[in-house]
Amino acid sequence: MSTYYIIMSCMAVMAVIVFVALFYFKAGYGYLSSASWGKQIGNKTAWVLMECPAFLFMLYYTLRFAYSGSDTGNSPAVLYVMAGLFLLHYFQRSFIFPLLMRGKSKMPIAIMLMGTVFNAINAYLIAGWLFSEAPAGTYTAEWFTSAQFVLGTIVFFTGMGINLHSDYVIRHLRKPGDTKHYIPRKGFYKYVTSANYFGELTEWAGYAILTWSPAGLLFAIWTFANLGPRAKSLTAKYEQEFGDEYRNLHKKYLIPFIW
Repeated sequence: MSTYYIIMSCMAVMAVIVFVALFYFKAGYGYLSSASWGKQIGNKTAWVLMECPAFLFMLYYTLRFAYSGSDTGNSPAVLYVMAGLFLLHYFQRSFIFPLLMRGKSKMPIAIMLMGTVFNAINAYLIAGWLFSEAPAGTYTAEWFTSAQFVLGTIVFFTGMGINLHSDYVIRHLRKPGDTKHYIPRKGFYKYVTSANYFGELTEWAGYAILTWSPAGLLFAIWTFANLGPRAKSLTAKYEQEFGDEYRNLHKKYLIPFIW
């Protein structure tokens, strides 16, 4: 088995471990912020440092492929579009999302470093599939009109829209200088506690479909493994703070009408 598939297999096992562990150990950032994770740094700096490796690594692999002149038997245009969608998401998460943050929240360095490592490995797996591991002929020019690509792209941008709108809702819950907590109720927050996470999960489910790849599927699984338990923990936090006012909203944790 090649190094690439060994790493992918290890990441698949880790996704299961992380999913179970996060029901017992809460990642202490954001609304669940906790000093028990050790030294913390500002949220904006932490998000940039945590997210930008995914963008930079994918950009590096894409440019290296472009300048190498390699012929993998797949359409470069298709590969560049798929890499471009990944880059689009992580450009926003690395360099725009942190600038829009309000307040002075902090993130434990330990959590930031774990996120950094994951993002670097994930970029390697996605880029490795696109530019090296995908069998010749998988992504011909006709892939642009395939059911997988068309449906996956629609799902991807739908998820991105939900994610961006949900982040907007959260940012505008407070007026400048206000430090109180409020219940988000607009958009998909009518249905779930973590509408922003639902958007992100939808986005990467779409990416798994449009690439129709094991690397894309693994990323979608990892997204759920990481965000699912956190969405449940956030629900418990809201119920602890707001009591029946929150419970009576009958929201699901992450997936509308399901869970």
